[in-house]
Amino acid sequence: MSFPPSGEPIISDSPGAPGRRRGGVLFPTLVILAVLVIAFSSFAGFYSDILWFRSVNFSSVFTTQLITRVGLFFVFGLLLAFGVLLNAWIAYRIRPVFRGLSLEQQNLDRYRVALEPFRRAILIAAAAGLLLIGGTSAATQWGTYLLWRNGVDFGTTDPQFGRDISFFTFDLPWYRFLLGFGFAVLILSILLSLVVHYIYGGIRLQTPGERFTPAATAHISVLLGIFMLLKAVAYWFDRFQLAVTPNSLFTGLNYAQVNAVLPAKNILMFIAVITAGLFIFNVFRRTWALPLAAVGLLAFSAIVIGSLYPAFVQRFQVSPSQATKEQPFIQRNIDATLSAYDLTGVEKQEYQAKDKTTAKAIASDRSTINNARLLDPAIVPPTFNQLQQIRGYYSFADTLDVDRYKINGKQRDSLVALREINLAGIPESNWINNTTVFTHGFGFTSAFSNTANADGAPAFFESNIPPKGALDIKQPRVYFGENSPVYSIVGGPAGSVPQELDYPDDASANGQRNNTYGGTGGVPVGSLFNKLVFAVKYQEGNILLSNLVNSESKILYERNPSDRVKKVAPWLTLDSDP
Repeated sequence: MSFPPSGEPIISDSPGAPGRRRGGVLFPTLVILAVLVIAFSSFAGFYSDILWFRSVNFSSVFTTQLITRVGLFFVFGLLLAFGVLLNAWIAYRIRPVFRGLSLEQQNLDRYRVALEPFRRAILIAAAAGLLLIGGTSAATQWGTYLLWRNGVDFGTTDPQFGRDISFFTFDLPWYRFLLGFGFAVLILSILLSLVVHYIYGGIRLQTPGERFTPAATAHISVLLGIFMLLKAVAYWFDRFQLAVTPNSLFTGLNYAQVNAVLPAKNILMFIAVITAGLFIFNVFRRTWALPLAAVGLLAFSAIVIGSLYPAFVQRFQVSPSQATKEQPFIQRNIDATLSAYDLTGVEKQEYQAKDKTTAKAIASDRSTINNARLLDPAIVPPTFNQLQQIRGYYSFADTLDVDRYKINGKQRDSLVALREINLAGIPESNWINNTTVFTHGFGFTSAFSNTANADGAPAFFESNIPPKGALDIKQPRVYFGENSPVYSIVGGPAGSVPQELDYPDDASANGQRNNTYGGTGGVPVGSLFNKLVFAVKYQEGNILLSNLVNSESKILYERNPSDRVKKVAPWLTLDSDP
């Protein structure tokens, strides 16, 4: 045996050791970096929402949603995790000491031994998973919860149940969510308890003797009894749900539902309560025959009296004389609609239709005749584009809006359209042009809807760039519209050269007029941190690197007016063309 001379390094010939060390460091580093990137991407979306709500002075809307979502996440996530794992723990605690001798139990012994070292880790992982599932599901119901929490009485009761209408608007949706959550807790608890009982010998499918130990029978019976009680409660609330469920003619209860479905729900609720009682009684009697027979009866009844009987009533009683049978229920719907729109006190007056008129009658109703619409707002947009688009990077909506203006002292029906920016028509598309130059549309175009020129073209009373016409528009720039770009970066230091295209001007040296955004809207994006946030949000490095994004820059996003209203007033329902 020889040794290297004193002072010389000892070189290991063990192959791969440095590579393994490098690999052992590299992989965790990559994982950490990936987690950080994903986390910051999520944070960027979250923080940009904070900045947007702050910019429109509706921070309270965001914080209310956030607090509610977080609260619901933890409350219901913990409830789900606690309820399910408590039952799994009970199943484990009441496991039998002696499991009998069988091939089944010998095979399960190997699983029990293998699981034992990981039991705590499995418990923690299951708790985290259940917390995430339950919390995420509940957090999406923040709007339902807030409606229930802040609901007030309407002062009007429904004719079938005698409950205030607010119950169906505010309370019922939340109660149905609670029922669904309760079913989820019980179903998961039953399934996991069955698995634990089987693994630890409480349920023995191939072992001589009883298939269930008394403790397992009691535990599962109690869970199934609670499940059936909850089912009875669900049948009770199903009755109220019929009042807000659309049917073939109208929304609400009809003849078949009142005379067949409601009685069926009451009967099914009674059977469910009896079934629950039999499951609870099974804790002492310890035989599954009666409870399972009751479950079979409930399933059979749900098919026969819950589905077939209402269909029979509809087909053979309602359909032959539907107008007569449904008339009282249609009247209920009409009365409820009139009450909802506060139209119950409207004075009714009948007018006899005339198929002949006179020139004098027409002359006396000139204001109506003059406003008879000739132009269809869904058909004339191509004409508006042809005559008033001006440049390819502008466009009008596919369907125009209808409005009324007082022109020369007379109310005139008109078609109106905003001239919005159209990035698809930009001559040279790149990030600078799309984001910092072509930032807004320009102008408002309107034509009389009841008049056309001699050549058939619309008669515009507001048109061109710069806008000219009867309306005297002071601020023609369109930064927020239905077709605005996803985001634009605007603004600049005082005295700086304007970068944004304002409008084309053939008389100017470069063929256009430029402008610097001077509005109060938008989110400051001049700081390094905000640049980084929006660069990540929109996956665009130029936001972080471009010198066009300066200390006074603002970023405009969430620019569709309808979307903006939905964000700050999420409880409102907008019509198709607000």
